[in-house]
Amino acid sequence: MKYVTTIEGLEYIVDIIDEHKVSVDGVTYQIDFLPVGDQPVYSLVVNGKSIDAHVYPNEDTWQVLFMGNLFTATVEDEREKRLRASLAGKVAEHVDYHLRAPMPGMVVSIPVDDGQEVKRDDVLVVLESMKMQNELRSPRDGKVVRVKVKAGDRVEQKETMLSVV
Repeated sequence: MKYVTTIEGLEYIVDIIDEHKVSVDGVTYQIDFLPVGDQPVYSLVVNGKSIDAHVYPNEDTWQVLFMGNLFTATVEDEREKRLRASLAGKVAEHVDYHLRAPMPGMVVSIPVDDGQEVKRDDVLVVLESMKMQNELRSPRDGKVVRVKVKAGDRVEQKETMLSVV
């Protein structure tokens, strides 16, 4: 089955050929994908090279901590993507974005204030988890509202920290 994966605005066509072969944008890779214990950690072996990633599913995205960087990915099968594209003109464009913790951790800082205008990719919250600091960024332009956490607070996965309207 083919999937369209979007990461940082770039789309990748992922075709799962069988349980040990995957094609990404037409390039085929030999893979093994294994969960590590009960944690959200996965070991991926690509063409003989081992890579570990922390994967946190959210409501409609995946948060992936990979090589010290946090990525937000959306994954849709081709049918879903075509359906969403055909309905795009009919969906309200002004929807609040709720920044949820992609993993449990401690809020290190919030470099924005309630009511502040932000641009796409501005840092909204710095979250420490597993001894790594992760900058959580705004996916779009807007205004920060309803800041629900402060520096030093502990948050659980999926806990709403603030909203952007």
